[in-house]
Amino acid sequence: ANLNGNDLFKLFEPQTIWSALGLTLGKLAAFFAIMVVVGRRVIPPILHYVAHTGSRELFRLAVLAIALGVAFGAAELFGVSFALGAFFAGMILAESQLSQRAAQETLPLRDAFAVLFFVSVGMLFNPMIVVEQPLLVGVTFLIIVIGNATAASAIALMFGYPAHVALTLGLSLAQIGEFSFILAGLGVDLALLPEAGRDLVLAGAILSILVNPLLFAVLDRLTPWLKARERTIATQEGRAEPPELAAISLTDHAVLVGHGRVGSLVAQTLQEARLPYLVIEERQVIVEQLRARGVDVIAGNAAQPGLLEAANVASARWLISAIPNPFESGNLIEQAHAINPKLEIIARAHSDAEVDYLKKFGADLIIMGEREIARGISDHILSRIDAPAAPVADQNQNARQVGPKPMAG
Repeated sequence: ANLNGNDLFKLFEPQTIWSALGLTLGKLAAFFAIMVVVGRRVIPPILHYVAHTGSRELFRLAVLAIALGVAFGAAELFGVSFALGAFFAGMILAESQLSQRAAQETLPLRDAFAVLFFVSVGMLFNPMIVVEQPLLVGVTFLIIVIGNATAASAIALMFGYPAHVALTLGLSLAQIGEFSFILAGLGVDLALLPEAGRDLVLAGAILSILVNPLLFAVLDRLTPWLKARERTIATQEGRAEPPELAAISLTDHAVLVGHGRVGSLVAQTLQEARLPYLVIEERQVIVEQLRARGVDVIAGNAAQPGLLEAANVASARWLISAIPNPFESGNLIEQAHAINPKLEIIARAHSDAEVDYLKKFGADLIIMGEREIARGISDHILSRIDAPAAPVADQNQNARQVGPKPMAG
């Protein structure tokens, strides 16, 4: 039924708004509480039971059923949007020890659904809006790009980050993505936004995505000037360079990125072998602990501009990427390889897909945890029998994935 003026006025009465808001928050709280219990007590045993059947197809179907079931139940029982329900389903699956396997098994489905999602967005977009309302499209585009970039850059500057870092962060957020499409669609469905408004949002989003690489190209040209200006201002104000970016004088050393469970064991081995090394670590607590022990350490993200140069990667012998994120590791390997093509690069991986991904960036040795476990078990068994030496060597070779050697030059 259509709302008349009086009904619309009553809808926005304070009592009605607060009661509706309270009911919504109550439903969300109940849904979240149930999901926490279900996520920790129900879903993990189900996934373990299905995994023990040995059927990949059944496991994949179980993951899909849990995700869709939670999303549908959230929408039907609690009035939560399907998208938010799907988000909570992902959080539930993350509580299981099989979350990594679930992510790998559903990767093809994720790509397929992403394609379908953007196809549906393209079908909703009316390209004639650019011709009919160029001024409004331009204003929407400027609001998205300038508004997001300005807000993000201002927040970064407030926390003391340099200008080039703040601009990089701002441009990284100078666009809107999938969630804005969902909100625009809901706005049209609820008659809160006209279809022309949705078209403006889609046009602005598409333009912001297209222009973003060009903005980064401009930023790449401005970054050296910004850094030089920052150094000049720092010198005039009597401020020294940050100690964590001071150049390291080590040569023929190992650069260890990450000092977590894996990195700390590698560092212990390097220390016992009396090999020169330094650590790049983001967490300030660990940085202070390492410095207290006399370890050379650089605080920050290894992908930060100038940080690998400060670690003297150009004169290093090894680069050891002990961070678990393959995308960050790939970016790191690519940068290090560009600085020193003769550098021997060692990385870690969790799956064959990650091994293949890191190979493309020129890692010399990629060690996969599951294969190393299999190697240790095999070595133990072969040590108990009178096995020839060759199979052991073959097993050792197969347990480790060796990438292409970097080309000298």
